[in-house]
Amino acid sequence: MMEKRFVLFLSLLTLHHVNSFVTMSRYDTIVVGLGAAGATAASTLAKSGKRVLALEAQDRVGGRVHTVEFGDGVVELGAEWIHGIENSPVYEAAIRNDVTILQQEYDELVYKSDGTLGDNVVFEMLNFCLKTMGTSPEKPEPLGKYITRKLTAYLEDKYPNILNDTEFMKEFLEIADIVVDEYEGSNNWNDASSNSKYVPLGGSQNMSWHRHGYKTFFDILLNKYKNGPGWPTLDIKLNKEVKLIKWPRDSPGDVEVSCVDGSVFTADNVIVTVSLGVLKERHEALFSPALPNEKVTAIETIPIGVVGKIILSFAERWWPEKAAYIFQWLKPDKEKYEKWQVSLKDISAIKGSDNTLELWTIGEWTKLVETLPEDVVKAKSMEVVRMFMGKNMSIPEPTGVLRSTWFSNPFTRGCYSYDNLLMAEHPSARADLGAPLTDSKGVPRVLFAGEATDLTHFSTVHGASDSGYREAMRLLCAQNKYTMYHQE
Repeated sequence: MMEKRFVLFLSLLTLHHVNSFVTMSRYDTIVVGLGAAGATAASTLAKSGKRVLALEAQDRVGGRVHTVEFGDGVVELGAEWIHGIENSPVYEAAIRNDVTILQQEYDELVYKSDGTLGDNVVFEMLNFCLKTMGTSPEKPEPLGKYITRKLTAYLEDKYPNILNDTEFMKEFLEIADIVVDEYEGSNNWNDASSNSKYVPLGGSQNMSWHRHGYKTFFDILLNKYKNGPGWPTLDIKLNKEVKLIKWPRDSPGDVEVSCVDGSVFTADNVIVTVSLGVLKERHEALFSPALPNEKVTAIETIPIGVVGKIILSFAERWWPEKAAYIFQWLKPDKEKYEKWQVSLKDISAIKGSDNTLELWTIGEWTKLVETLPEDVVKAKSMEVVRMFMGKNMSIPEPTGVLRSTWFSNPFTRGCYSYDNLLMAEHPSARADLGAPLTDSKGVPRVLFAGEATDLTHFSTVHGASDSGYREAMRLLCAQNKYTMYHQE
């Protein structure tokens, strides 16, 4: 009897240790989120020999980059292009690995809602508006107001007759609003600031991964490209939603990261790369001790917008290879359709798939489209396409439809950040968001990366990637200083 009890005790003890091993593991660094920032941070540390755990809440790597097989190739539900090639970690990764990157080129036309061709002066005016975004008045003002003022002066000088066409000007400004919002990520161009701190990289702003897909960047980062083996000291766990990050503000203990599934992991430090939208929604419950006031202020101040895509595939391409069309709604037609349909102002071909077209949505209309049944999105999108383009051509039924869900996705809650007028009152907001939380000895314990923390390249994949590298190097440099100090 005594032997049986002893054996039972040993079995229970062994089981306890097995369960502890499953739920408790220690690493040098834990990276929360495997978008561009997280993947860059994790790979940078792993290449330096650090034992890194990357926890990703979704079932895939990439964050707000999401390449999907669709049509006869691939499409991007998230980030589409490499914006600038000079000093871009994204472009340099492609070139270093002999991945061909192609310039996205368009043959542009304007279609009116009565099916006739519009005046291509629309594109000249749109280009003027986009160039104006790169200038700033002395005092910040709503971006839409600033662009409209500059455009009015331009038209008075070059096309004074256009200003007299009030209906055209009203529709053009609605088009310009949405196109600018697609660039900014803003919900309305007057939500954005005329004095954004964003600085574009040099070179083409529309370089495409085409049929390689943007996912290739992550294959390269994580050493998986061309069947690479990955990084031996990097442990990646998908479907691991983090619910609590406990950090030792006043003690030399470990950082403890708890997941929704009950697993717990410990490390010297953690790099948090979740989106600004997630921080806005969950920061109070996510950190213990709570975040300091300046970081909370930054989270509340910096805006994040929603840009959406509706992607339609067809049995074969019925449009020119480089098609890019602006939809100019005439007043009588606006009253016949739902407002989200009227917000559809542009459609274009996709570089990664020859038989696929892409419509863009912004702001509140994007949020609405995310809630609609898929067949409704397809049918009502095609109503718009046929109304504008079906007068002189037969447009077939689409074979498939995809739409992005960045706002309804609980692990993103938006697309990318931008500068609004509040940012002028809090000029250090992005720096405050990216500042690490340190313990009583000044050692970084909780670090922050992600596009919203980059001072001048926010809203881009290269900005996110740079921020992940920044925080990884912060840790490596801090350790080198600590090692040198103790060797002296």
